[in-house]
Amino acid sequence: MTLWLVYLQLQVTAPKRGEIVRQIGDALREKLHQLGRLLSLEMGKILAEGIGEVQEIIDMCDFAVGLSRQLNGLIIPSERPNHMMLETWNPLGVVGVITAFNFPCAVLGWNACNALVCGNCVVWKGAPTTPLITIAITKLVAEVLEKNQLPGAIFTAFCGGAEIGQAIAKDTRIPLVSFTGSTKVLPSRSDL
Repeated sequence: MTLWLVYLQLQVTAPKRGEIVRQIGDALREKLHQLGRLLSLEMGKILAEGIGEVQEIIDMCDFAVGLSRQLNGLIIPSERPNHMMLETWNPLGVVGVITAFNFPCAVLGWNACNALVCGNCVVWKGAPTTPLITIAITKLVAEVLEKNQLPGAIFTAFCGGAEIGQAIAKDTRIPLVSFTGSTKVLPSRSDL
């Protein structure tokens, strides 16, 4: 993944990454009702909420496309006279996303779309009770990446229990992990 990570960050411009995320949103749009139905059946939400949760990822794809046009940095006036600040966006490398059973997709969208346009790879650990929606979304994302001559592994998913989430949280090669779940969360990395 390291070689592709460097390629993604250096050779694929932020607007191109945004275009890929737009295509991911379009692929999800095409399957909105099927994915919403799958989520509803697997998770137990009413159909409207299942569809709404998939729509949330689509909305985040749209947001991230706009963000991709702003990643070149900004020059911001400082509060100090005659000084300026330069805002730059630097990819972290790999971003981990661990989602809970009650929002198995929306939380993914909030994190993964922005991570991808910033030039990061994503490692997603879906809830152990919702493996089918995890696999279905990962397959759609992989298809879009491969159509753009990028490996589907840029967006990787795992199905399973807490041991996988713990491994992601402990792995120092993953500098940022988003975890959404119950009050029984892991301690900070410094405590591990």
